[in-house]
Formats: sequence, structure tokens, C-alpha cells
Amino acid sequence: MAFGAAERPPLRQRIDAPDGRELLVMPAISDRFAGVKILTITPENAGTGRPSIQGLFTLFDLATGVPLATIDADALTGHRTAAVSAAAASRLARPDAARLTLLGAGHLIPYLAAAHASVRPIGQVRVWARNVERCRQAVEQVRKRLPGIEIEVAADLEAAVGWGDIVCSATRATQPLIHGRWLRAGMHVDLVGGYRPDMREIDDDGIARCRIFVDTREGALAEAGDLIAPLRDGVITPDAILGDLATLASHAGQRRDGQEITLFKSVGTATADLLAAGAAWETYRASARPSAEAAAGRG
Repeated sequence: MAFGAAERPPLRQRIDAPDGRELLVMPAISDRFAGVKILTITPENAGTGRPSIQGLFTLFDLATGVPLATIDADALTGHRTAAVSAAAASRLARPDAARLTLLGAGHLIPYLAAAHASVRPIGQVRVWARNVERCRQAVEQVRKRLPGIEIEVAADLEAAVGWGDIVCSATRATQPLIHGRWLRAGMHVDLVGGYRPDMREIDDDGIARCRIFVDTREGALAEAGDLIAPLRDGVITPDAILGDLATLASHAGQRRDGQEITLFKSVGTATADLLAAGAAWETYRASARPSAEAAAGRG
């Protein structure tokens, strides 16, 4: 969770188009790299077999300006989002959290399942989504990532939320899916779906019951509807946001006991994208170097 090597990026740029379509642009710069992620959001693709979110990340060498790589933004976003959620869960979820509830059936679900299972002893997974067929498909994708773990479709939303030790929501909901009265002591709630002020995945009562952490305070206050609305209406104050990823990386940000309900809200940050892209580039270079050296030796 080292963010010190990157400059603070601007908030994402969004251009709205008809029928809920969007173009998102997220630039960032660090001491070594520069990069930009460009995404298209096409909601109606959900029923066609095409991804609803598509895009590319272009990575540049900062010193020379040379383009280094073009990376599939779907995979990059999946790995980055899940890694950030898992890092937060490693601090905020109970050490014995074994039941994971996933809300949504989009491309992030398999990544999130695997990431949470890497930091907590997840033995059972339930997946809920409005579209039952897409939910079944998501379950099959999760099973491929987590063989040997019990994974099922959840028929009832309230029961699924109340059942989970960790509840992870990755939807584009504009009305709350998670209600405060469903939460129980010791849970951890992970909200990754909403990135606009009009998006909500949890209601005001739920927010009021939780100890809240975010990926970046600036992004959360500008883009997270789950926080903007309760702040505007006086349900919580800005002091209710106890910290960000930097806080979670220190001992100041962690679960205090087995009874409190914790919440992590991420809207996504271009800095995390850039760090993930830089790490992917370095991994590629390290793996490609032995092959290149072997080829040179044969020559």
C-alpha cells in the first residue's frame, strides 16, 4: 500500500452519453512512470455477452516519454480493485472471517472472491445478483478461482447480507442494496461498485453503524454517493471517515475488537492503477529477460 512514490492525481474525468453510457479518463504520474486509463461504460452490453466495461491503460516511461505498454484495463482494474479491497480487509475484517457474500455479477466478482480468500480463511461464498442467470455464471467463474470452496447462488438478498462475515458489493446500484438493520456485530463491509454521487450500495442506517475507511479521502468526498448523501443530510460528519489507505497501512487503521462493524469504501484511484501497471511491466520485464538472454546465447 505504498502510495508515496506517486503524485496526487486529478479526479477521474467523466463524459456522459445517452442511455447511461460513459467515457472515463484517469491519468496519473509517479517518479518513474506516467499513465492513463480510458474506459467505456456501456450498460446495455450486459445482455449481449459483451463486457459492460471496456478499456485500455497506456504506460509511459517518465524519463524518456517512451510508451512502454498497453494493458487490458479490465484485467488491470480487476486486479487493482481486488488487491486494494483485500488489503483493507486484512486490517478490518475479523481474523476468523470465513463466510464471504458477494453482491453483483460483473467482471470484478471473481477477482474480489480470490483476493478476499487470500487474506482471510474463506470457506463458504454466496453470490447474489438481480439477474439470476448472470449470477449463476459469476458463481462458475468464482469456482474456477477457488476450487474446493463451497460457492452457491444466494436467492435472498437480506439473508445473504446477514450471513456474511465479509460482505463485498460491486454493483452499479443507485438505490441502497444493503440496509443497516441487516448488519450484525463483527461484520466487514466492502463497497467497490459506486463511483458517482448518485450511486448507493448501502443506506444511511448502515453507514451510521460502521467504522468507515476509504481508499482516498478526496475521491470519496467527491464521488462516493454512499458517503456524500449521509454527509449532506447530517447522518454522519466528515470525522466519521477515520482514514484512507495510508492509515490502513499503519497501526492506526485496524479493527479494534470482534464486535464492531467496519466498512471500506473505494471509488478507485488512478494512482493505484499506475502502481499496478508499473508492477505488471516490471514483472513482464523480469520474465522476458531470461528468454531474451537464452535466445541471444543460441545465436
